[in-house]
Amino acid sequence: MSDKKYLDESLSFEERAEALVSEMTLEEKVYQTLHGAPAIGRLDVKAYNYWNEALHGVARAGTATVFPQAIGLAATFDEDFLEDIAEAVSDEGRAKFNAQQKYGDYDIYKGLTFWSPNVNIFRDPRWGRGHETFGEDPYLTSRLGVRFIEGMQGKDKKYMKVAACAKHFAVHSGPEDERHSFNAVVSEQDLRETYLPAFKACVKEAGVEVVMGAYNRTNGEACCGSARLLEDILRGEWQFKGHVTSDCWAIKDFHEYHMVTSTPVESVALAMNKGCDLNCGNIYGNLLKAVKEGLVEEETITRAVKRLFTTRMKLGLFDPQEKVPYHAIDYSVVDCGKHKKLNEKATRKSAVLLKNAEDLLPLDKKAYKTIGVVGPNANNRKALVGNYEGTASEYITILEGIQRYVGEDARVLYSAGCHLCRDRMQGLAQANDRMSEVRAVADASDVIIACLGLDASLEGEEGDQGNEFASGDKPNLNLPGLQQEVLEELVKSGKPVVLVLLSGSALAVPYADEHVPAILQGWYPGARGGKAIADILFGEYSPEGKLPVTFYHTSEELPDFKDYSMKNRTYRYMKNEALYPFGYGLSYTKFAIDGTEISGDKIGADQIVTVRTTVTNTGNMEGAETIQVYIHACVEGAPNYQLKALKKVTLKPGESREVTVTLNSADFALYNEEGLKVLEHCDYEVYVGTSQPDARSKALTGTSPEKFIIKNEGEAVVIAE
Repeated sequence: MSDKKYLDESLSFEERAEALVSEMTLEEKVYQTLHGAPAIGRLDVKAYNYWNEALHGVARAGTATVFPQAIGLAATFDEDFLEDIAEAVSDEGRAKFNAQQKYGDYDIYKGLTFWSPNVNIFRDPRWGRGHETFGEDPYLTSRLGVRFIEGMQGKDKKYMKVAACAKHFAVHSGPEDERHSFNAVVSEQDLRETYLPAFKACVKEAGVEVVMGAYNRTNGEACCGSARLLEDILRGEWQFKGHVTSDCWAIKDFHEYHMVTSTPVESVALAMNKGCDLNCGNIYGNLLKAVKEGLVEEETITRAVKRLFTTRMKLGLFDPQEKVPYHAIDYSVVDCGKHKKLNEKATRKSAVLLKNAEDLLPLDKKAYKTIGVVGPNANNRKALVGNYEGTASEYITILEGIQRYVGEDARVLYSAGCHLCRDRMQGLAQANDRMSEVRAVADASDVIIACLGLDASLEGEEGDQGNEFASGDKPNLNLPGLQQEVLEELVKSGKPVVLVLLSGSALAVPYADEHVPAILQGWYPGARGGKAIADILFGEYSPEGKLPVTFYHTSEELPDFKDYSMKNRTYRYMKNEALYPFGYGLSYTKFAIDGTEISGDKIGADQIVTVRTTVTNTGNMEGAETIQVYIHACVEGAPNYQLKALKKVTLKPGESREVTVTLNSADFALYNEEGLKVLEHCDYEVYVGTSQPDARSKALTGTSPEKFIIKNEGEAVVIAE
């Protein structure tokens, strides 16, 4: 046994971390609070860089499987599958780390602390980073966030495979160009009902190891130095035991933009004192001066460093390799065949069929001698991957996927049609310089596949990419540039048109809804997305995705972007009818919901309601359907409906399966203006089906969820959380 106490495996990780940190000088401790923590040779502490990303695959560190962007993964509406994806991502993360350590590579993006998932709420479709999230709904985001974290951190009883991170805490969703100075003003009701549930679930259910603070202020407090968020809620109410990291260079915003402090020294003191343990950046070097000036106690820094080293201990970084099961994950798992198949499956599960008039889809390749593929996203690799992406060993665009699928059976004609957002493709040409080519392709084709939308150059993070359209956020929900004109020209040809939208957010496409017979939302479908989308277009698989966001008719329907009130936002509070509602998505097959029953007609504190229903595939091909349960409280000011349970089932033709879900009293309760969760004295409507109970969903699907009434006949009661 080593004489170094921090190597004693009989002790807890916390005790070992305390022992190690007790041997450090103040200066050594201070520099361990930077994301690029230096080595401490005399203690055999290796250099470690905390900054790593794995939003939809291991990012920014070479070759890895590039899965569909997070918003696409959300469209699967499949908790179990999200865990499968995260397990694959974390396997690759461990494998790459094992190899990097072998060769002494301790660089950025080479650690085991992955700053994913992003569980912010996609409250406004103009927000540029919305495609990094799991959508607009707190329940869906919570369930997917929990399972993603569980898949990332692993199932070993002692060690973590990797450390996941819930970000950006809290109340963070634009505007991107003001994020360093913006103050998100939010009511206690909206805070508790909308913006905090996913973080709470990640902490209390999934045991997430890391939480990242946001750039902005929330109700006047800088998030990375917020007493309310970090002390009262995160550490106090939720009893979070892991470590907190700042967003990158967010702490200097305190004095440069938020003006909550006057100097760098005051800024680092505020962040450290309120419980921000790690600084993504280098400003925490000022902690030495802060201690000298009496603004921070050394013990406070010691506490932070103990938390950081507890994480590293949990990852097995101070134990013999043979003792850590995840050290055995071999590099051969990176970008392996199994993960490529999983990647294609993810794309197929995420694609949402928005319209399919007269069953135009799936296409029969034998019926069409010439297929036109038109649009700036037809052969756009960037539109496959979104942001925070890794490097794939192979990219398959939609054009390439279609060409591979039809082979010699059909001729494929291609035109980019227009630039993604500019008015011409070539600098010396006149505006709209590819329209004659569009017409020629349309005239010569038997069927046209229009590939339009966005990519991460048009919606993304402020300062993280060369945005040509705005500042990271979208100025509106329209198809940018000349894309609408191209689409209208294709429709004028009289040929059948299939619209494939690639984007990380909702687009306003009422013209397409009226004039285009088939529309498929493909999101940013991953590096092999073109193959999977071709498989769907030609009927190898049935689409099964559901919308994790609302599609609006126009940008004018939206409230002011900077208004964080949920009034008239998302399906839960919107007043107008959606173009395509949250939870909506069609299939090539048909499903019947029968025999739905609910265990009782009353609800009270600490009561459970069981919902049972039977799903049958009544169509002619295998497919998957998602049972969705919504609740509406019949009191003034309550949300329209709220998703409270879901379950996805895959069925062969003629196959049936019983689905059971449970609802507890907290699922029925509503937050009041004081932030208390109250089971109201009222009737509750419970809807069980495959979509929302709104009129638009009913019109689009031709089906209606079954409705049940559950009563709370007692007095209103506060539900303990």
